[in-house]
Amino acid sequence: MSKKLLVEYVPFKPVGSLNEQSGDAYGVPGGFVVQGVLQRAGAKNQNGRVYPRQILERECRRYQQEYINQHRALGELDHPDSTVINLKNVSHNIREIWWDGDDLCGTVEVLSTPSGNILKELLKAGILLGISSRGMGSTKPLGANKVEVAEDFELIGWDFVSNPSTHGAFMVPVNESVNRGLQQIGTDVCGDYCKAQDLMREIITEIA
Repeated sequence: MSKKLLVEYVPFKPVGSLNEQSGDAYGVPGGFVVQGVLQRAGAKNQNGRVYPRQILERECRRYQQEYINQHRALGELDHPDSTVINLKNVSHNIREIWWDGDDLCGTVEVLSTPSGNILKELLKAGILLGISSRGMGSTKPLGANKVEVAEDFELIGWDFVSNPSTHGAFMVPVNESVNRGLQQIGTDVCGDYCKAQDLMREIITEIA
């Protein structure tokens, strides 16, 4: 089986107050930091794919060592059709990851780059975005309308996008009133996050 680019999406909605002090606890004075679910193991997502827990655990260990520990776990605003992180479009950096059951959770620092500033303004406007994994790998059939990601999967990182494929997971900002206990938010919200792309285009047009 040939490897191909695999992308997955988790809905993202900040809760609580959004402010520029949320990164203080992570050594980012005045920075903007959010927490939430990055991906879910063992569950069929909106793309019909299932990621086995052992494969995600393996890739998370590698990602921790090669990217997070070296402070270069960068992601972009919107998925490119590429396996390479485009530095001109970087919007955030993954600070830490951990497991909560079968949910892979993370702390994400929103950077003060052009794309990061757009991302920050979208979050402040209450736009429901998503965080989406990007990786290379092949799949194998796993029943009707479902495939399983194979052992050759290689995680590239996570990007912020406007359409998710993993159900029922939202990220939250890190501040005095919100801790790692992730707040459950309903999944019937397509009407909100489907507007994100239009707002993003308007912001980009105004900057240009």
